[in-house]
Amino acid sequence: MADFLPAVRFAVCGVGHIGRRHAALVARHPGAQLVALIDKRPELATELAAEFPGVPFFASLAEYLDADPQADVLTIATPNDQHAPQAIAGLRHGLHVVVEKPIALRTVDAQAIVDTAQQMGKLAFGVMQNRYSPPASWLKQLCEAGTLGQVYLVQLNCFWNRDARYYRPGGWRGTQAQDGGTLFTQFSHFVDLLYWAFGDITNISARFRDFNHEALTEFEDSGLITFDLVRGGSGTLQYSTAVWDRNLESSLTVVAEHGSLRLGGQYLDKVEYCHLRNYQLPTLPPTNPANDYGPYQGSAANHVQVIENVVDTLQNRTCATTNAEEGLKVVEIIERIYSLR
Repeated sequence: MADFLPAVRFAVCGVGHIGRRHAALVARHPGAQLVALIDKRPELATELAAEFPGVPFFASLAEYLDADPQADVLTIATPNDQHAPQAIAGLRHGLHVVVEKPIALRTVDAQAIVDTAQQMGKLAFGVMQNRYSPPASWLKQLCEAGTLGQVYLVQLNCFWNRDARYYRPGGWRGTQAQDGGTLFTQFSHFVDLLYWAFGDITNISARFRDFNHEALTEFEDSGLITFDLVRGGSGTLQYSTAVWDRNLESSLTVVAEHGSLRLGGQYLDKVEYCHLRNYQLPTLPPTNPANDYGPYQGSAANHVQVIENVVDTLQNRTCATTNAEEGLKVVEIIERIYSLR
């Protein structure tokens, strides 16, 4: 008879769209339990009580932590600038933390999360759910197996729509202090995929433009980045949120010693081209649909795998797939790119 494993108890801080998704997935997971919801908007309390019966609501993280939290994990899905201080507060109260992307807006703050987790003997998970996309997992396997040989060129394109429907007056999105910039909020998942599959980058050059967001954001809406891969080869990252009306694409093209491939679709959800020496493309599992935010869409909705990995890790059945050290590296790469503005 298998040993009984107690449910992993989650408190979710920040119950906007993504935070509510975390809460719903935790509530449905057989190995997890939702024990608290935290948000600074008290007007959400009645609505959340109907959606998550019996789960207590707290109007601030400080209020929750002062109430002797009966949780194992604190999930943080608040505005970007709050991720690091709230993660550190949760860790210091003896909780593991799950931190939405980006884990911080500065490398020094991301490092503080890693250091505090080590000091407290707790785990810090970054939410890099694109790693669970079947095409992304397939690419990672190719790289690890050496199937590609030497990588020559990597081209990553992210062309999305983020307009006045997204950047609303008075909100945190679009502000330098709270949002941090397009690479942090929109495209950090793709920077993570670049790092995860191909390693670190160096010799970075960049051009930034603001085509149609002057009245919407405090930073660029488009960028052209070139770099070398530390392991050899070169690459480009082209990104924009200036696309009219709806997302155009996210794509990753690789030219390598033993062939070429291209991941495409709007969210890297398809293998559009694969021609590799002595290799037959296997049938990949279907990709989850994109996160739907009404007038705009985001990356693939793979948060269920994130929750599963946290539960399995804390129940000693696996290891963390997306840890804070790798989240730190993504912050560091973006910070190096943005230092060229």
